[in-house]
Amino acid sequence: MPRSLLTSGSSLAFVIAMAACPGVASANEELLRLQQDPNQWVMPTGDYANTRYSALDQINKDNVGDLRVDWTFSTGVLRGHEGGPLIIDGVMYVHTPFPNNVYALDLNNDGQILWSYKPTQDPDVIPVMCCDTVNRGVAYGDGMIFLHQADTTLVALDAKTGEVKWSVKDGDPTKGETGTSAPMVVKDKVIIGNSGGEFGVRGKVTAYNTQTGEIAWRAYSVGPDDEMLVDPQQTTELGKPIGENSSLNSWEGDQWQIGGGTTWGWLSYDPELNLVYYGTGNPSTWNPVQRPGDNKWSMTIFARDADTGMAKWVYQMTPHDEWDYDGVNEMDLFDRPINGQERKLLVHMDRNGFGYTLDRETGELLVAEKFDPVVNWATRVDIETGKPERDPRYSTEANGEDVNTTGVCPAALGSKDQQPAAYSPQTGLLYVPTNHVCMDYEPYQVAYTAGQPYVGATLSMYPPEGEDNLGNFIAWDPVAGEIKWSIPEPFSVWSGALATAGDVVFYGTLEGYLKAVDAQTGEELYSFKTPSGIIGNVTTYTHNRKQYIAVLSGVGGWAGIGMAAGLTGDTEGLGAVGAYKSLDQYTQLGGTLTVFSLPD
Repeated sequence: MPRSLLTSGSSLAFVIAMAACPGVASANEELLRLQQDPNQWVMPTGDYANTRYSALDQINKDNVGDLRVDWTFSTGVLRGHEGGPLIIDGVMYVHTPFPNNVYALDLNNDGQILWSYKPTQDPDVIPVMCCDTVNRGVAYGDGMIFLHQADTTLVALDAKTGEVKWSVKDGDPTKGETGTSAPMVVKDKVIIGNSGGEFGVRGKVTAYNTQTGEIAWRAYSVGPDDEMLVDPQQTTELGKPIGENSSLNSWEGDQWQIGGGTTWGWLSYDPELNLVYYGTGNPSTWNPVQRPGDNKWSMTIFARDADTGMAKWVYQMTPHDEWDYDGVNEMDLFDRPINGQERKLLVHMDRNGFGYTLDRETGELLVAEKFDPVVNWATRVDIETGKPERDPRYSTEANGEDVNTTGVCPAALGSKDQQPAAYSPQTGLLYVPTNHVCMDYEPYQVAYTAGQPYVGATLSMYPPEGEDNLGNFIAWDPVAGEIKWSIPEPFSVWSGALATAGDVVFYGTLEGYLKAVDAQTGEELYSFKTPSGIIGNVTTYTHNRKQYIAVLSGVGGWAGIGMAAGLTGDTEGLGAVGAYKSLDQYTQLGGTLTVFSLPD
């Protein structure tokens, strides 16, 4: 049977087999089944492993050049459209940035709107959304669609009718806490993070009961061990219990209470190990002089038990961050041999410019290499200690004093932000949308006031010296820790990638092009310019036995914040406006879903 015509029955066999594994029997069997069905796209991440790989091959490298636009849908909302639609049982669920509308479209009836949800939110939440009014998508589980609104409300909608089943408030926007992340449903829980590190918000991840909305567990990123759900004798870093190396001992006084470490990125889940993986963001403030110490556990990968939330292991990538290198990017999970031994791997392409490969069961660090050659804040990462070896020339502090630093790479945007990579088991490569941006960094003293920006730095961003491209799309070998090929792009590649069994990889550009390239060589096979810049994630599905490619366009996000929010000063938008000021010569605002297919 062709892979593009796989049936849900074949996926059911997978569920039966998985149910025999320890720790899996009580899992959400519907999602375990559906994530294996390539004809649908049932999670924001594509699957629990966050691979964004599809076994569909009806569209392949031999015919992808024949793609055409099949249909479109206007969201009616300006600002940045991150994330992508879900496709479940002939219905497509499309979300928007603030005000976070949700549409259910009937694929059996020319995309007719079956229902829409249009929440009423206080517009005062907009000024406390640091980097545009984005939302990264809705999640499905137990017959419901889950939306994490900008005002931190988590709402459960009946997937068939749009009826609100329940809603809860997860945070307080008056203190700068907002919601931008996509939920993830695991077993009987829906898990969300929080945003607001630029306002001194304390990071957390919360699991709610899918049926009632009651809190099942909540784990903070920083603070006392019991509030972080960390056991100093059982939770490990690089195989050793953290013991006295706790969060409180890494902060001065009570700075941890406004210490950041927010959790607005992507979540992954291993059903066999029953572990949830995610990364934490920057410590607050951006001025490192004001927060001595390693600032644990900001900039950290967490592996937590899905049932209890207890942390099994942690790994802090950028202790005492000086450049806003959030660690929230996705964790890609797959099994591969390393040095002749099959390993359960976790791969994380971090904002700090290093690509990390770890054993996802133990947290052992296996690979840590630069995935952009211009990265200069650190020369290397010591595999034994896990610590980066910093280059003091690019530090933003010296002897307890602020230092204005120039030419540090990457910029605060990172060598990659939240735009998710895709992994192909056919090639063994990770396909990574990247930023190729450096910066000048001027820290300054800042006082904390609830609900007001707590940044403490002025940034200017620009391409690396002697270059003019702000982005690359790369193929990365996560075992060798090296770039296999790279495609330069005029602007950062801010869209999520999609890899398919047809040996094609898709991504979008800030100018608005959907591109298809050969997974083996990077050769461009197809390009089409959509109505606005693409910062959404490319998805694929089948309907009536025909494969489609879908992507949201709508320029914005941090890279497009100048256009989205009407900012013009070079250092506005936390430094991004100056670097991308020519973007408005290539695209304009506007939210559109564009769906592609091959001619009949």
